Amino acid sequence: MQLTGIHHLTAISADAAANHAFYTQVLGLRLVKKTVNQDDTSAYHLFYGDGRASPGSDITFFEWPVPPERRGTRSITRTAFRVTGRAALEYWVGRFTEQGVSHGGIITRDGRESLDFEDPEGQRLSLVDDGGAGAGEIWEKSPVPAQFQIRGLGPITLSVPDPAPTDLVLTKVLEMRAVRSFEEGGRRVQVYAMGEGGPDAEVQLVAEPDLAPAGQGAGGVHHIAFRTPDQAQYDAWAQRLASIRLPSSGPVDRHYFRSLYFREPNGILIEIATDGPGFDVDEPMETLGESLALPPFLEDRRAAIEAGLKPL
Repeated sequence: MQLTGIHHLTAISADAAANHAFYTQVLGLRLVKKTVNQDDTSAYHLFYGDGRASPGSDITFFEWPVPPERRGTRSITRTAFRVTGRAALEYWVGRFTEQGVSHGGIITRDGRESLDFEDPEGQRLSLVDDGGAGAGEIWEKSPVPAQFQIRGLGPITLSVPDPAPTDLVLTKVLEMRAVRSFEEGGRRVQVYAMGEGGPDAEVQLVAEPDLAPAGQGAGGVHHIAFRTPDQAQYDAWAQRLASIRLPSSGPVDRHYFRSLYFREPNGILIEIATDGPGFDVDEPMETLGESLALPPFLEDRRAAIEAGLKPL
């Protein structure tokens, strides 16, 4: 029983139309599922990924009319995407400059060349050269040339005031491996790996005890999800959390995958999600994201739900 990598990351936007424009037209990602938050059907839930909606490629957003995030600790502070090669990073420097995207320069972080940037709502993001490691499917309709396209998610950074209890959950409960550490900005960053490791299967944990807790809002992250390959291992994870009396949601069927949610001791929301059945369970792969998709239990409310959503 072992997590195999990052499944998806879910963040918050206050403007679904602008969010859609940025992630599809600037970043060149595919809108692989246009649906609603199953617990709050007034809100869009938009999923952006690679050309085949592969697990591990998705950044997703809830659209809520909330103020901007108050940055701080007890939160997920940076989401990385993977690209391949120095030439790709140089392409993105030029593209971000042309598009007016807030960005830094190419730096080396944890031995990999990286490029930090932000979306229009201040979501903190990076592009990381993965050296060709990890999966990634081309999206033929992307405005970004194939060789420079985003290939999927990379390392995710967590900030906590005290790393010890979070380390305990990552290593003893989720069975990740503490593989190395590095220094950045006077802080020690511990890197944890899942499965076969690599940039699509890493979490970075930084202790920032001098920061106030973050206040969730637009431009912030809601939760991170880790991959489990099948129903049998998912069931085993549910049993494991129950056996150690770690409070969790219990099994949740999200139609496109099965989910299990819990909070680690510093308050960060973690999800374990299955790779399948996948986003093409109710739409053809060729037309993913082109119309509003609803799980079966919401279909009888489609008219009311559609009436409450703004066009993208």
